[in-house]
Amino acid sequence: MIITGLSGSGKATVLKALEDLGYYSVDNLPTELMPKFAELTRESPKARCAALVVDIREGEALRDFPALFRKLRRIVPTALIFLEAADEALLRRFSETRRPHPLGQDRSVGASITAEREALRPIRGLADVIIDTSKFNVHELRELIREKFRSSGGPRSIMVQVTSFGYRHGLPAESDLVFDVRFLPNPNYMPEFKPLSGKHPRVARYIRSFPQTVEFIERISELLVYLLPHYIREGKSYLTISFGCTGGQHRSVMIAAEIRRRLAKAGYRVKETHRDLPR
Repeated sequence: MIITGLSGSGKATVLKALEDLGYYSVDNLPTELMPKFAELTRESPKARCAALVVDIREGEALRDFPALFRKLRRIVPTALIFLEAADEALLRRFSETRRPHPLGQDRSVGASITAEREALRPIRGLADVIIDTSKFNVHELRELIREKFRSSGGPRSIMVQVTSFGYRHGLPAESDLVFDVRFLPNPNYMPEFKPLSGKHPRVARYIRSFPQTVEFIERISELLVYLLPHYIREGKSYLTISFGCTGGQHRSVMIAAEIRRRLAKAGYRVKETHRDLPR
């Protein structure tokens, strides 16, 4: 398993997760040593499953990686994992860790990210698995890798994020599926509910008291339970399902919470977020 991708995208976390699964792990092995290492994995029981990180730190040698990767695949079964993230997420991570970008000696972090993304474009095109880590913290990314690679023949899983939002604040950019719940009666017009959110039991009971709410929850739950196995078979590792109302305070919050409970009951790992709470 070869792990590559953008600096700050989580390569070290993925390598550690694979090590926890029993992979013999090596960080930043020089590319010219990879064919020899591949040969060793066939001879050593300890390294039958191995994970390597290769990235922009290789410098000019990285240009030879596509040809080298094809050569490796002729020696041993080899897969390439490419990690990426949105510029905003990468900038935030570099700011939080205060670590310099590997290309940042004479340019800004933003410019370094752009240059690195362009340099890695040919390698990204070879990837067997591409993971956008923008949405994940360290623990969620590690859990995703454990689920995905726990056993080569085992069932594949998917990480589901259910989120609420308000249309007046814009659509969540990371959404895969978006459902508009503005057709439901709005608690915002009820003085006693206006200062509360859809998490409050009284607000939730009010929204659920309408037959269209009950039917919507049932139909959407059935649809998602039907769709998720198909997404898994297509290799999707995570899915973001967004529910929107006008302000993102009441209806979308209640519906997102209920759908999260339904999917969890169906056996899926689900994370619940509410983008526009509080406003």
